[in-house]
Amino acid sequence: MDYFSQEEADVIGEISNISIGSSATAMNVMLGQRISITTPKVSLVGKDDILSDYEDTCVIVKVQYTQGLFGSNMLVLKEDDAKIITDLMMGNDGTGCYTTGEITPLHLSAVAEAMNQMTASSATAMSKMFDNKIDISPPTVQYVVINEYNYSDDIIEDTFVKINFKMKIGNLIDSTIIQLYPFDLAHSIYKLFQRRK
Repeated sequence: MDYFSQEEADVIGEISNISIGSSATAMNVMLGQRISITTPKVSLVGKDDILSDYEDTCVIVKVQYTQGLFGSNMLVLKEDDAKIITDLMMGNDGTGCYTTGEITPLHLSAVAEAMNQMTASSATAMSKMFDNKIDISPPTVQYVVINEYNYSDDIIEDTFVKINFKMKIGNLIDSTIIQLYPFDLAHSIYKLFQRRK
């Protein structure tokens, strides 16, 4: 992976696996569905390729680290997955009225709440792992039409560590969730891991 070593990739994948696993537990309680997430696949990508897995639209969740680490990471969800999560958040069975039609501010608000719970749990897991307080800001959620998305306005970093997970939510979702760390942030996480040894 050029200047990103295999050891760094393995460490970032394992850290993400633990933190996303903790997030899945929180999501399980919140949505009332069994959540399973597979072992991550880690790669290095340029800015213009970070959304290459998505054809038309997606939902981007941005989380800013405010203590212990500094920078932001992103989670990327498919539009249909965001709709199912919203339907579950609204007390339905995941096949209700919120799974059809266009993405609305209500969808984004519901996804933001779900991701807030997930990312808070992830930060707690990382704090325990590093024995170092990790805090985050509440996530921001954005609905993106891929061919209209202006990277230069939203993302200043050029290189990202991309982590692909397969995610299942009950019998409703069998999909991929992507986590993106700017390269410098991923390297900082790796160094924190090294210091704990």
